[in-house]
Amino acid sequence: MTDSQAQVLLTNDDGVDAGGLAALYEELRAVADVTVVAPAENQSGVGRARSRAVDVDDHEWGHAVHGTPADCVAYALRALDEEFDLVVSGCNHGPNCGEYIMGHSGTVGAAVEAAYLGVPAVAVSAYHREEFFPPAEFTFETPARLTRLLAEHVLDRGDGSGSGSGSTDGGADLADADLLSVNAPVDAADCDLRLTEPLADYGVDVREASPEERETHDGDWRLESDFWARLDQPGRHPTLEQVGDSYPAWSDRAAVVDGDASVSALRVPQVPIHSERLDDLVAAVNRDWRAEREAAPAADDD
Repeated sequence: MTDSQAQVLLTNDDGVDAGGLAALYEELRAVADVTVVAPAENQSGVGRARSRAVDVDDHEWGHAVHGTPADCVAYALRALDEEFDLVVSGCNHGPNCGEYIMGHSGTVGAAVEAAYLGVPAVAVSAYHREEFFPPAEFTFETPARLTRLLAEHVLDRGDGSGSGSGSTDGGADLADADLLSVNAPVDAADCDLRLTEPLADYGVDVREASPEERETHDGDWRLESDFWARLDQPGRHPTLEQVGDSYPAWSDRAAVVDGDASVSALRVPQVPIHSERLDDLVAAVNRDWRAEREAAPAADDD
């Protein structure tokens, strides 16, 4: 970067008053000018959903948007005067591991929106080594400090000219990636940062809601993501000790099981593919589609 102070946009999906966002704000201020544009209320699990119209309120750190995390990023990058070098999203209360979970994470969705709009981004999520979701008595100090160091390095590596990596053109340099997804423990300062990849796994549990759940939630059916997909263990959230070595060492899930911090480097947009089998598929559909049209009765000119 040049001698001028870097500009960082900070958002999340837990809401503008969330502790994880506050922790990141305090740490990132040491290395950049930070502008917060975050949802006015909790927007967990909305992925990259976008709204057609939103209201925006002033906030002491920036703005609170009555919309999704992707709305926040779109508003900040297109309506504000700042030229942001980096977008940071988090710190999420709970990890975002695996392609399926990441796909409907509002935290990751904000980072993807930023990358599509040309600014490199880092999505940060926190977990507890034993309890999985961070208990209330733990702060987000470790994930926030690690994110500050990561942001400092990618900003220092950038040339500040608006020519970034991958398909993005922000001032930060993510080393050939468009966005980074980080998962870090809240209960250990001795974790290492491991370069990982998200597993392409999938799992969702669908069941009828219990009488107790129907009293507190709308709907007769429960649709819950299976975070530990492919794991033959009882219970929605087994202990990390139960998980053991069920996942390959290069995966983000394995890093979480080991109590380390994971960083997965990703690119957008989705990569199109081409193959002879796809050519055959399109040719077959066209053949039958033309035959069906030719066999149909001619339209009445009247």
